[in-house]
Amino acid sequence: MKDPIIVIGLGELGSVFARGFLRLGHPVQGVTRHMDKQALADQIPNPAAVLISVGEADISDVLTTLPKQWTNQTILIQNELLPRDWVAANISNPTVVSVWFEKKKGIDSKVVLPSPVYGPNAKLVFEALAQLDLPSFILDSKEELNYELVRKNLYILTTNIAGLEVGGNVEALTKQHHEFMTAVANDVLDIQDWLTGQSNDRSRLMEGLLEAIRGDLEHGCMGRSASARLKRAMRFARQAELEVKTLNLIARKHLKT
Repeated sequence: MKDPIIVIGLGELGSVFARGFLRLGHPVQGVTRHMDKQALADQIPNPAAVLISVGEADISDVLTTLPKQWTNQTILIQNELLPRDWVAANISNPTVVSVWFEKKKGIDSKVVLPSPVYGPNAKLVFEALAQLDLPSFILDSKEELNYELVRKNLYILTTNIAGLEVGGNVEALTKQHHEFMTAVANDVLDIQDWLTGQSNDRSRLMEGLLEAIRGDLEHGCMGRSASARLKRAMRFARQAELEVKTLNLIARKHLKT
């Protein structure tokens, strides 16, 4: 029998990955927020992998309380994820997936783009997603991973935050509000540059944003997490002392003081 895989967080995305692992022949042990992770790690000290599929708001707490036995086998799939997040939790070499498919309750997974994967368990993730006909590809370097994570953040944050102001879908955002979208995107990239500690390639990232938009033109801009994403972005902007004029205008109109 193949080694088990731990799945922390059994929402829609976690369940998709769990199904792929099961089809590969791995037993899957789910973990909910009320379970004692350390007690379970003592029982299963050497799993094949530990998929962390909790939301962005919970990822920091989960990483900092992760049993030491599991830290070398982590797979991370969160939006708004960057290397600083796992470095802060003393996790040195996770497998990271920039997930470009959407899964909602009662609806099949909808693919926007193939999902890039990097890290020691990249082949496992690739094979699990292939079992479900979900396209992915393995990245060659940490530099490419950084680009892919920033690109996903750019897409999520730009469309969500702009959506607070204009609503609609991403096709309308690009065609009817292109100048506004670009202003939001530039503020988002100012924050991403600060969070990554480098100047990211804006031309390439903006083209990557448009490629993602073309992948699902009907995708709605304003998800249910839009306000929370804007709040986090503004908190980072204040810490970095960034001007982010457009984000400030949106925040004054749409966030409660």
